[in-house]
Amino acid sequence: MQRAALLDAARTLLSEGGTEALTFPALAERTGLARSSVYEYFRSRAAVVEELCEADFPLWAAEVAAAMEHAGSPEEKVEAYVRRQLALVGDRRHRAVVAISASELDAGAREKIRAAHGELVAMVVEALGELGQAQPRLAAMLLQGVVDAAVRRIEITAEDPAAVTEAAVRMALRGVRG
Repeated sequence: MQRAALLDAARTLLSEGGTEALTFPALAERTGLARSSVYEYFRSRAAVVEELCEADFPLWAAEVAAAMEHAGSPEEKVEAYVRRQLALVGDRRHRAVVAISASELDAGAREKIRAAHGELVAMVVEALGELGQAQPRLAAMLLQGVVDAAVRRIEITAEDPAAVTEAAVRMALRGVRG
């Protein structure tokens, strides 16, 4: 239960203040533990980040996959892929992931993030192949680039998330149609 409380506190700290806010003293304060007790659960900030990735990326990916499963055509699957990811931007799990991605991490944590993103991208490859993309894996990675850019616009600017989402969906669908 303490480990879960620490991870929940880490999500909150990351979503409120970015990676600078994720410190062991702050984790201790948020959970009511002594700072030394935090070290009993995690050896470093990178270890906290790795565990957050292991816990949160699969949940996020499952939500995207579920949205795609409810779509009928390959084009609708691509649209669901984009829309669901952008709908998750306001979720604090996503804010934590964005903060994590922007931080300086050790090689192990970076590799876990890369692998999780790879799994996310793999979800849309089949739909892109069905749409006639000659290189569906490449198209999926480029599509994810559109999603990532839209995420940054929503996170960093005061632009209307709905307007950014609609623009990203239009761009994605035009691109995958060829």
